[in-house]
Amino acid sequence: MDERALAEKFGWSLCERIDHFPFVRERVALIPYLFAKQRQVLPLERSETGMRVALSDPLDMDSIEELRFLFNQPILPVYCPKPSLEAAIERCYEQKEEETQLFFSDLEKKSAMIEGKPIEEAYDLLESSDQNPVIRLVNTFLMEAIQQEASDIHFEPQELGLLIRYRIDGVLQKRHAPPRDYQSQIIVRLKVMAQMDIAEQRLPQDGRLKLRIGARSIDFRMSTLPTVYGERVVLRILDKGNVLLGLDRIGMPEDLLRVLRKQIRSPEGIILVTGPTGSGKTTTLYSAISELNSATMNIVTIEDPVEYKLSGISQCPVNRKIEMDFAKGLRHILRQDPDVIMIGEIRDKETAEIAIQSSLTGHLVFSTLHTNDAPSALTRLADMGIEPYLLASSILGVLAQRLVRTICPHCKTSYVPSEEEIRGLGLGKRKNFKGTLFRGLGCSQCFETGYKGRLGLYEFMAMSSKLKGQVLKSQDAAELRREALSQGMVSLFDRGVDLAIEGLTSAAEILRVTRMDEGA
Repeated sequence: MDERALAEKFGWSLCERIDHFPFVRERVALIPYLFAKQRQVLPLERSETGMRVALSDPLDMDSIEELRFLFNQPILPVYCPKPSLEAAIERCYEQKEEETQLFFSDLEKKSAMIEGKPIEEAYDLLESSDQNPVIRLVNTFLMEAIQQEASDIHFEPQELGLLIRYRIDGVLQKRHAPPRDYQSQIIVRLKVMAQMDIAEQRLPQDGRLKLRIGARSIDFRMSTLPTVYGERVVLRILDKGNVLLGLDRIGMPEDLLRVLRKQIRSPEGIILVTGPTGSGKTTTLYSAISELNSATMNIVTIEDPVEYKLSGISQCPVNRKIEMDFAKGLRHILRQDPDVIMIGEIRDKETAEIAIQSSLTGHLVFSTLHTNDAPSALTRLADMGIEPYLLASSILGVLAQRLVRTICPHCKTSYVPSEEEIRGLGLGKRKNFKGTLFRGLGCSQCFETGYKGRLGLYEFMAMSSKLKGQVLKSQDAAELRREALSQGMVSLFDRGVDLAIEGLTSAAEILRVTRMDEGA
């Protein structure tokens, strides 16, 4: 008999989700976290008839008795599936935003020096009860950054102390400046957690750490860099729970989605994704190969580093310490009988040549390049020394992308744009422009920025026969761009203006992200 049937037999209430109960909604935690986590129990509400408590095990009578003794009133059990209960426990015990400021106020009062000795790693941030100020301080930063959906945490030594900044929606925002006395201890604590050499402060180091917040597992990639005021540390947050894989889930327009899906089903060729660091290239590549992933396909990747582990796909990390670079790894991958190959980035002529030869011998190859737009990718490969006829015969298409911040729905307002904005965005020529645009005024929900969340801008250049002919004649990016636009390619700038007219993002954001491409 399963747990649900047992609960019904005992006469318990059944509830698939418990988010609407008062204690969960208001984040009230009446019992210790370890007790709630280990016993899988959570108080939901108090009434005249007793305390309503969610449990995932109908046979756990001991917990019911302990709670009845603790609260000195009847316990009204509610059955809740384990995943929903774990999510509710995590919500109740998450650090509230105001606790960060209270903790900093407390730190300022204690300006005592602390010993800089290595500290044991705390694996679960919610479970940590250590009173050491450094451990609590670092846990506070990590928890707050995750709650605010930051992608990176910067610890930057300055002349007057340590500056803490979070990168939220692609933009760095200043958050804290802890007392100078804590600077070296914070850096030591982070290096211990990432299993780095705490004695080495003259050379850059790389490391990784893995933490849990309740049921959530979050990876961090850490980098240190010596500066004149001490070691600078940047943590990249790799939260699998925030990654949406699937081409239909990353905000790609329907017309572009149909074309791209047709291209990735090709038996051979190269598909390139271009854009600056942090523009979502890896997520797009993962989404594409996830759609191809099946028991009949052998998909192998080589990455620097492997950011997210994908089931059913062989992922190989670059390791330059043992001379395992992209070119060497790619040569060995070809001996593994792959159908699809993903290369983290084409950085040199050798890697590019192997990728092209792979595509010409029956393999579908995905990779990235750092260029401003789609046509420039072909110019970049030509500059590396790749022959034009190889580019024309191997490249299937190039996808350029950017991430733009979306307007916060809580403080979104409309306004009439100025003549300068109308000219800059070319709104006078747009039939869908109704005379108003939108922006965010700034509120507590978006930390006074006016933006919350991000959306992708995409520009896809499919290699038609005319474009192949143009590549053979000239690899000039401007000429390739003119030909691609005449063939129906929609530019990053034009897609961005459409999003601004729809009210999803602002004119200022479009000009910030695409002005280098379009000269708007």
